[in-house]
Amino acid sequence: MPDLLELRDLKVSFATEGGTVRAVNGVSYGVREGEILGVVGESGSGKSVHALSIMRLIGPPAGRIDGGDILLAGRDLLKLDDHAMRDVRGRQIGMIFQDPASSLNPVYTIGFQLTEALRLHLDISRRDAEDRAAELLTLAGIPDARQRLRNFPHEMSGGMRQRVMIAMAIACRPSLVIADEPTTALDVTIQAQIIDLVKRLQQEMRLTVIWISHDLGVIAGLAQTVNVMYAGYLVERGPVRSIYKDAHHPYTVGLLGSIPRVGASARDRLRSIPGRPPDMSRPPAGCPFAPRCAWATPQCQAEMPAVESVGENHTVRCWNWRSMLSARAA
Repeated sequence: MPDLLELRDLKVSFATEGGTVRAVNGVSYGVREGEILGVVGESGSGKSVHALSIMRLIGPPAGRIDGGDILLAGRDLLKLDDHAMRDVRGRQIGMIFQDPASSLNPVYTIGFQLTEALRLHLDISRRDAEDRAAELLTLAGIPDARQRLRNFPHEMSGGMRQRVMIAMAIACRPSLVIADEPTTALDVTIQAQIIDLVKRLQQEMRLTVIWISHDLGVIAGLAQTVNVMYAGYLVERGPVRSIYKDAHHPYTVGLLGSIPRVGASARDRLRSIPGRPPDMSRPPAGCPFAPRCAWATPQCQAEMPAVESVGENHTVRCWNWRSMLSARAA
């Protein structure tokens, strides 16, 4: 089965006073239809920027997509004009943003914002749009849905506002939904409810989902495939079980070492990754993780490793993964 979404050598940069920041550096991967892909990495790794690029929400004067292809069902989104791309957003790709308070317009009711998108993309009457909007809120777990259509965003809790964003993302039955850290601003209980909701909707509607997060615990229970990003590069990719049980990149190992574990002994203390991410306005010649890596060699400092297959659907960009695995197994 061909991939629903395919990225080929995507490059994105931003013009700043300090120079050009290389935010995404040749990212390539595919997402199968019906799959949940988890994208992890620390702040500044390029997770959100590459997702906004898929939606064509990165643009001048500051941002620029410098190269690559973004294929949705075989159609290159980077070759579409603005009018065609507006039709893709919402109808073919839905997006759940991190902060619903800033994503929802405070001066319009929830009902207006939902029905506006439905009427724009589906060409239906106002009454049918209102009926559909109420159905969507019910589907998203919001009680008294028809009454809630008259609410303004500030009259709802953070969790309810995020449920509204989910309803908006799936309103036109898109084939792909991108969730950009949608639970970051919520407390733990509400986070769990939102994750369960997305999992249920994904199964019922056969959605393809890209879930962006810095929380590897969430990704472990949600995704089938994991992309690990660092400094704008895709440094490791593989099935979730393979990544969590047999990580091959030192950065992935460091991320996994920072996850709290129930029943861990005093010896199994959380580990931090030393150092800081590189300044991508002055990118290093070699592997960007080399200054923070205990396994780095002069080759790492001088040359960026190529993508290497290390198992079924499991790839890594590291010169010394064999040495690291051997030392950890000893």
